[in-house]
Amino acid sequence: MGIKNTSDSIEEYIKRILAQAGMVELKRSELADVFQVVPSQINYVIKTRFTESRGYIVESKRGGGGYIRIGKIEFSDRHQMLSDLLTNVGESLSQPIFSDILQLLFDEKIISQREGDLLLASASDAVLGTDAPRIRARMLRKILQQLDRKGN
Repeated sequence: MGIKNTSDSIEEYIKRILAQAGMVELKRSELADVFQVVPSQINYVIKTRFTESRGYIVESKRGGGGYIRIGKIEFSDRHQMLSDLLTNVGESLSQPIFSDILQLLFDEKIISQREGDLLLASASDAVLGTDAPRIRARMLRKILQQLDRKGN
């Protein structure tokens, strides 16, 4: 078992609150004090681990009364989620965003870990070459279409 770093602990803490409340409102400085880190560490965790492609909505207000509000995107059903993802796939897709979407599909129990790992390996920049972002976007569109067909 791997050693958890501070970012993992912050992510886990926020996810625990989200699981109980559905939405969480945090003060960056207070959370930084809890984990004894600088507020920029909190920003890093939120920017990299609570993204739309991972199924979260983040609202932030800076300043003295500033806050960070995080909510889990709730879909009415599997078809709606797959349709929304499909609608939002652009002409190109970075490897990290592709990975986030696969993680979301895994978290929602639409794909297995093995399927996700295989898709990640086959859609890497090393495999796809110089046109990887465009190929990856086309791949994801076909994957989402196929998953939607299989679910209905």
